[in-house]
Amino acid sequence: MAGKDNPVELQSQPSHRNLQGHEAAEHPRSWSVELLRKLRTMEINQNDKFANIMEAMGTFGPFQRKLVALAFIPHLLAVVFIYADLFVAAEQKAYCNTSWILAVGPNLSVAEQLNLTLPRHSNGSFMTCRMFLPVTWDLDSIIKFGLNYTQSCSHGWIYPESKRRSVINEFDLVCGEDFSPEAVQSMFLTGLLTGALIFGFISDKIGRYPSMLLSNVGIIIFGFGTAFVNSFHQYLFFRFGVSQSLVGHTISSMALTVEWLVGEHRAHSIILSQSIYSLGLMFLSGLAYSLPHWRLLFLLVTAPVLFLISFIWIFPESPRWLLVKGKVEEAKKVLCHAADINKKTIPLSLLDKLQVPGKKVTNASILDFYSNRQLRKVTLVMGCVWFTIGHSYSTLTLKMKDVGVSPQMSEIIPGIMGMPARLCCIFLFEHFGRKWCMAGALFQGSFMNLLIPFIPSELKTTMLLLILVGQLSLAALMSMFFAYSAELLPTILRTTGLGLLILAWASGNMVSLALITWSPPSVSNYIGYVSTILSLSLFYMLPETKNQPHVDILEQFSSYRRAFSKDMSKEDLLAETKLCGELNEEVAKITLLNAMMEPEPDLFSPPLTTKEESTSSQEA
Repeated sequence: MAGKDNPVELQSQPSHRNLQGHEAAEHPRSWSVELLRKLRTMEINQNDKFANIMEAMGTFGPFQRKLVALAFIPHLLAVVFIYADLFVAAEQKAYCNTSWILAVGPNLSVAEQLNLTLPRHSNGSFMTCRMFLPVTWDLDSIIKFGLNYTQSCSHGWIYPESKRRSVINEFDLVCGEDFSPEAVQSMFLTGLLTGALIFGFISDKIGRYPSMLLSNVGIIIFGFGTAFVNSFHQYLFFRFGVSQSLVGHTISSMALTVEWLVGEHRAHSIILSQSIYSLGLMFLSGLAYSLPHWRLLFLLVTAPVLFLISFIWIFPESPRWLLVKGKVEEAKKVLCHAADINKKTIPLSLLDKLQVPGKKVTNASILDFYSNRQLRKVTLVMGCVWFTIGHSYSTLTLKMKDVGVSPQMSEIIPGIMGMPARLCCIFLFEHFGRKWCMAGALFQGSFMNLLIPFIPSELKTTMLLLILVGQLSLAALMSMFFAYSAELLPTILRTTGLGLLILAWASGNMVSLALITWSPPSVSNYIGYVSTILSLSLFYMLPETKNQPHVDILEQFSSYRRAFSKDMSKEDLLAETKLCGELNEEVAKITLLNAMMEPEPDLFSPPLTTKEESTSSQEA
C-alpha cells in the first residue's frame, strides 16, 4: 500500500513545483526581498548589545526616574519664559501726564485733574494721546472758562487704572510707540531658530551634559538680566538670549533622556515632560497676577535654575554619545554608576563587549543631512510636517482674536486643556504605533484650520469650538512628533536634527504671524492648504519606530530604515533583486533557518585576521 502511494507522491511533486513556479512568476522575487528584510531585522536586533546592557542595568530604575524628573523642571520654567510677555505687557490705558495743573490746584483728585486737562471723544471717554495746552490761569478761571487748545502729550503718561507695574507703563509703550506683541514674538522665535542650530551643533560635538550646563548658564544670565533692563530694546535683546538658551536645554535634555532609556519609556518620558507645560501655564497665571511688578516675575522664575545647576552634577553624560565618540571607558563608568544607583550589577561579559558602534569612530556633520539619502529623505518629510504644525497652530491662536478671546486666555485655555490630550498620546502610541497616530492628529488639526474660513463670522461659538479642537490635536501632535523625532534620528546627529526640525517649526510660526499681520487672510490660508496637503501626502514615507532598536551611527540608520521600510526605492529593490536572483527558494529557506538557529553574533568583537581565517577554514 505504501509502495503504491510513493510513486503517486513522486509523480505529484513535479506538478506541485510547477505550480510554485507559476506563482513565483506572478510575484517575481517578492519572497526574496521579504527574506532579506527579515535577515536585516534579525541582524539589527542581535547587534543591539547596548540594549542588553540597559536591560541588565534596569530599564527604568531610580536613576532613570530621577533623570526624567529633573527634565520636568526646565519644561515647567520654560513655559513661564515663553508666555511671560502675555502678562508683563498686558494692555493698559494711558493718559497724558497733566501734573502742571497741580501747581494751581494741589488738592485736586486724579478724576478732577483728568476732567479739567484732557479732551474727550464723542462718546464721552478721555483721549489717551492728547491733552489741553497748559495755561497760566488760576484754578477758578480754568474751571469757569475751560481749556480749548490741544496738543500731544509732552510730559509723559500716567496709568490711573493700572494696579501693577508692567513693561508698558515702565517704558511708556503707548501713543505711537505702542508695545508690539508681533515684534516680541518674532524676536523670541528668532532666538529659538538660531538657538536650535547653535545648541544642536554644540550638543552633538561636546556632549549633552556640557550643552545643558551651558544653556542653564545662559538662562541665568539672560533671565536675571531681563529683570534689570533699562529700555524696551534691551528687553527684546534679553528675551532673544533667553529663547536661545531655553531651546538649547530642551533639545539636549530630550536627547539625554532618550539615550538613557529603552523601549516605550523613551516616548513616555518625552510626552510626560511635554504635559508639564499645562502645569507651567497655571503656575504662570497665578504668579503673574499676584506679583505687583513685572521684574519680580523674571527674578522668581530664574532663581530655580540656580538650584538646577547644583543638581546637574549628579547626572553623567549619555553613554550612547560617549560610544559614538570613541570614549568606551567613560561609557562603562557612567553605566556602572547608573547600575549602582539602580542597585543592579552589569555582567563583565557584557561590559567587555562594549565597543564603538561600527568598530571605528565615525565623524558626522550637518552636511550628512544632505549627503545621506535616507537621512535627507526623512528629515525633509519631518521638516515639512513641523512647518505645517507651527503654521497651523499659530494661525489658530491668532484666529482666536476674531471671536473676542483675550490674548492671555487664547494661550491659557488650550494650554491647560492640552494636558489630557497629550496624556492620551501614551495610550495611542502603545496600541496603534507612532506613524498613523501622528497622521490622524495632523489631519484633524489641519482640517479644523482649513475649515474655519468657511464658517460664518456670526457663529462665534462654533468657530471657537473648531479652533480648540484643532489646537488640542496639534498640541498632541507636537508631543508625539517630538518623541518620534528623538527616536528616529541617530545618536551621532540627534540634537542637530532636532535643531533643524525646531527651525522648521519656528519658521512656520513666523510665516503665519507675518502673513496674518501684513497680508490678506487668504494668503495665509493658501499656504496652510499647500503645506497640509504636502505633509499628508509625504507622511507615508516616514518609518515606524515602535519597538524598534536604537540607532547610533549613520551606517546603522541607512540599513535600519531599509530593513523596516515597506516602500523601498527602485534602486534598493533592484539591488535586492539582483542579490536574491542567485538564490533559489530552498537555499533561501535554509539561510533563514540557519540565521535563526545560529548563536548571537558579537557585533563588538574585532574581525578575524587572515591567519585566524585560514586556521578556521582548515579546521572546517
